[in-house]
Amino acid sequence: MKVLLVNPEVPDTFWGLKNALKFISKKSIIPPLGLMTVAAMLPKEWEIRLRDMTVKKLRDRDIQWADYVFITSMQIQKISADQVIERCKKIGTKVVAGGPLFTSIPEQYMHVDHLVLKEAELTLPPFIRDLQKGCPRKLYNTHEKADLRQTPIPSLNLVNMKKYAMMCIQYSRGCPFNCDFCDVTTLFGHKIRTKSTDQVLDELENLYSLGWRGEVFFVDDNLIGNKARLKSELLPAVIEWMKSRQYPFSFNTQASINLADDDELMELMVQAGFDCVFIGIETPNEESLEECNKIQNKGRDLVGCITKIQESGMQVQGGFILGFDSDNTAAFDNLIQFIQNSGIVMAMVGLLNAPRGTKLYQRLFSENRLTRPATGDNTDCSMNFIPRMGFANLLQGYQRVIHTIYSQQHYCERIKTFLKNYRISPATKIRFSYREMQALLKSVWYIGILSRGRKHYWKLVFWSLRKRHYFHMAVTFSIYGYHFRKIFEALQQRTKKLALDSKVHVLS
Repeated sequence: MKVLLVNPEVPDTFWGLKNALKFISKKSIIPPLGLMTVAAMLPKEWEIRLRDMTVKKLRDRDIQWADYVFITSMQIQKISADQVIERCKKIGTKVVAGGPLFTSIPEQYMHVDHLVLKEAELTLPPFIRDLQKGCPRKLYNTHEKADLRQTPIPSLNLVNMKKYAMMCIQYSRGCPFNCDFCDVTTLFGHKIRTKSTDQVLDELENLYSLGWRGEVFFVDDNLIGNKARLKSELLPAVIEWMKSRQYPFSFNTQASINLADDDELMELMVQAGFDCVFIGIETPNEESLEECNKIQNKGRDLVGCITKIQESGMQVQGGFILGFDSDNTAAFDNLIQFIQNSGIVMAMVGLLNAPRGTKLYQRLFSENRLTRPATGDNTDCSMNFIPRMGFANLLQGYQRVIHTIYSQQHYCERIKTFLKNYRISPATKIRFSYREMQALLKSVWYIGILSRGRKHYWKLVFWSLRKRHYFHMAVTFSIYGYHFRKIFEALQQRTKKLALDSKVHVLS
């Protein structure tokens, strides 16, 4: 059997960082962990290839080579995924589809040969058995949750690691919280399921033996969902492993704001090599937090929590949302002020969307407020429902927030605020490789010379020379800022069309 695994293209997005990756000659942020894990579950005698379209184009002869094309996709990859499926149909190669997109709207993909939905640890084995018997079904689904202790080590040999900015690993699935707009629990449930500590160490050792040195992203939606196991088992073991190999990696992940409540957990994470965490802040407005059931964020000094995490030795990246029913015209200025005061340099501000299967989707459906399907990118100025404040007003305010916080002046001020709060861990290695020297020179040219906000870049650079890690991080953040401005400049051109489209949907 010849199997081609395909990861569809991803459009230019906030987190895609394509404009920043050019500074270090990389093609993509991370390799497709799901497909590499699926590859490790397939029979050893099968011939397997992987084509990540974020790195390299998919050719017709790649499809013609295969007996089956296995494709995964998130909502944001839908356009590319649909095109790949159509190409496979024309060529005559059968398609096996799985992943979040197909799991959320399987009824739209009944033309695909085989749908292997939910978690592959459960639905892929019966498909393989039936395929080997010559009687595979159209649909494989389950209501059960996978035991991650049975998940194999991903097949990293299928990708060229040099094309990626970081590697990735998964420890857990699930989230204990129940935010109305989030589909994580729809996909993975509330109960936190984890791999064993030995599994994680084996995966780290595999990365190390293959020569990887640098960033590793724990893709867990909420790494600290099971704090007790994290503190008693995983983190102490990772600390010892990192020490014994002289700290070859730095880690980043996603977590909830209650991380700030646990000093011991933060200290262990920093000792283990975690220097960055993404947290869904969403909004400083208590009414909006109540509305979306973001109970873990309510009644807090959110800026104080963020500062505490930064002082522990971890950068905080933040997710923010505009468009709640409780939002009013003051929400825009309040959010700008909050982001600037918090020192969250990488602040992803998006418009609220309602993914299929969420409580928000169900409520908006009952209120007859749903419009177009969600794109999967809440920073592309699109929404899939009619907002209370009116889409034109919301879009205007959203753009003001974006163009303010990512103006060179405000962005550089935020970098300074963060660096003043940040305590770098003694375990953190500042690496000055050839690629980083190349990135520095490119930043001088594109940001320090060609950019309209170049004076703020130079002020930041000279200010950052007081400490070695200040300089390294100031240049890195400046490159990220260059990407964000490019993304939002492109989106500005779509604003009038989006506003017009919203009126059509309201009228219809």
